[in-house]
Amino acid sequence: MCSSAAKEVPHWKEEHMTSRMSESFEECLYLDYHHVYEGCIFPLHTSVTLFLLSYCDTKLFKVTLVPSDSSAIETMTLALPKNVNATFLSRNKLSPVVQSCRLPVVVEKDGTFCRAGLAVVLRHIIQKNCDMDPGRKDVCELLGFKKTCLKACAEVSQWTRLCEISIPLAIESFLCGSGKLSTAIPVEVLHLEKKLSEPVKVHNDDKIRRQKLKQLTLSETAALTVGTAGNVCEDKEEPGMKTGRTAQEHEELELIAALSKLTEDAIPGVASREPSHIRKVKTTSLPALEHVFAEGLYFTLTDVVLLPCLHVFLAFLSKQQTNNLTSLPLISSWYLRVQEVPGVKKAAASCGIQFVVFEKWPPATSSQTIDCNKSDEEEKKMNSESAPFIGGPRPTMTKLKEHGIEATFSPHLCPEWTLNWHSLPAAVCPAEGKMSQERALRKQQQLNNLISVVTKFAKPGFTIVDFCSGGGHVGIALAYTVPSCKVILIENKVESLVRARQRCVELGLNNVWFIQANLDYFTGSFNIGVALHACGVATDMVMEHCIKAQAAFVISPCCYGFIQNTKKFTFPRSQHFRDVLSYKEHMVLCRFADQTAVQLPLERRLTGKRCMGLVDLDRAWAAKESGYSAQIISMEPESCSPKNNMVVGVPSKQHNISDTTENV
Repeated sequence: MCSSAAKEVPHWKEEHMTSRMSESFEECLYLDYHHVYEGCIFPLHTSVTLFLLSYCDTKLFKVTLVPSDSSAIETMTLALPKNVNATFLSRNKLSPVVQSCRLPVVVEKDGTFCRAGLAVVLRHIIQKNCDMDPGRKDVCELLGFKKTCLKACAEVSQWTRLCEISIPLAIESFLCGSGKLSTAIPVEVLHLEKKLSEPVKVHNDDKIRRQKLKQLTLSETAALTVGTAGNVCEDKEEPGMKTGRTAQEHEELELIAALSKLTEDAIPGVASREPSHIRKVKTTSLPALEHVFAEGLYFTLTDVVLLPCLHVFLAFLSKQQTNNLTSLPLISSWYLRVQEVPGVKKAAASCGIQFVVFEKWPPATSSQTIDCNKSDEEEKKMNSESAPFIGGPRPTMTKLKEHGIEATFSPHLCPEWTLNWHSLPAAVCPAEGKMSQERALRKQQQLNNLISVVTKFAKPGFTIVDFCSGGGHVGIALAYTVPSCKVILIENKVESLVRARQRCVELGLNNVWFIQANLDYFTGSFNIGVALHACGVATDMVMEHCIKAQAAFVISPCCYGFIQNTKKFTFPRSQHFRDVLSYKEHMVLCRFADQTAVQLPLERRLTGKRCMGLVDLDRAWAAKESGYSAQIISMEPESCSPKNNMVVGVPSKQHNISDTTENV
């Protein structure tokens, strides 16, 4: 099922189709292409992106499909939405910035500003359409309350990870392996089913919940007045309200409220003021709202992401005539309900998606309960591991000392090195932003520390990546200082990257790329990775990227208290620390490593510094296990930041960090 007919594509046809595309597009959208099944293009991230383009009915992007092999042009063309014109391009002909990222990718016309990853690209498509056509309220509402839908990165948000990564990958894996082994419903899909059963919380939901209480009260009253013939007494029925409602009809209020969000002229058919006995009910006693859509009452980007994925999954199950369908009553209800959203059926038809028609869905089976409980147990185990540890750091530090483990700091490689800030253009200096002089001075000192080490490693032609770059303080100073190197700024927050680009334009720098993406979507090769105050596990993510690329790294960690086990990382990181400390004991070090603020007593700050050193020592030893020479260095002066550690590493097979410093 995951294979498709391969056919050699003449080279001249590819070039001819590419040349016919309009030059007027400001941005290019690149999408992977594997094969087609049930109207959906695989990988599912591509199908989701094309569905959104159809829903928005936009032609703002030049769409390019990137086949995984020499797939037939005709097959690709037939699978495209009717309102989307696209060309195709071989992967080896993509620009370097696109090749360095996982698709989908959007690149601006100048080729230096790139957005990568499903959630980032989809949010950008929506925002671009809202800017061009503010009247499309249905499109603007996709970003949700405060425009935060799927904004948090998958490494931080379990919900984003489930929708953006876990469910699409699980369904693709399910369909690819369906003819071989078990066809049991993926745990990720069951997890979504469980999420849909949880009470809905929305901003300012008190009024809707009171209206629902009124409906329930009317229904209960009507049930008591049923006559001997089983007829419902309708003498006291209020205008616009139905009596004797079924459980399914109780959802109507939520659905009315949900659909009213999508159009300007829609008016919920409910009274604006409730009877006094309804108004007096405490908020805690009001009935919970039920899910209409994936995130609650309102149709959002999350539903757009899930629809193509779950459609192809349900279509397969229906063809197999399997009892697995009985395990997904809430997902099936969502699947039917989402089709009622204006524009969804039109977009689906344009994409070649034919919605599956089902009979009445039976109640959930016991097998689903077992699977969900298993998933719950795993989640509870992870949450219990993340529980705060009661006690101080001294027993943990003593335990480490008894095993010969103490925080060790190496001498600074360039303790007196500094940029000549007074002679640099204003756009290079961190004071260019809204920053006090005192803070700007500390920021300059922090940059001196990182840049001094990076420039010691850098050679002409090197690629340097500024991870979690923010406004680009480190990356811009590096690009200006070592113009022979290429600098890539990677940041998830688009506003920060836009400011960084403006500064680079002022400086006339042409050796900088800008990538808005979560770290996992960057796959390019590079020589040096740098990060200033990478929060929590972001430090470990940066180190992982550098180790995979066999690149040197210079990282200043931050927010140790946010460190916790994730899908990718478990703590302690090194085998040496794992042999001595439990997860909770390691968390004690992380929590107290944040106790370094200048307002705290000196003894407490010194303890915090020791904890910082131990946490980073664990990281350095983990890098050593991967073939690195690594050390921990304190910034000079230490007063430049409460988080003044630097973890510096290079692949041992290349060279040592310094012959004059002690490696950990």
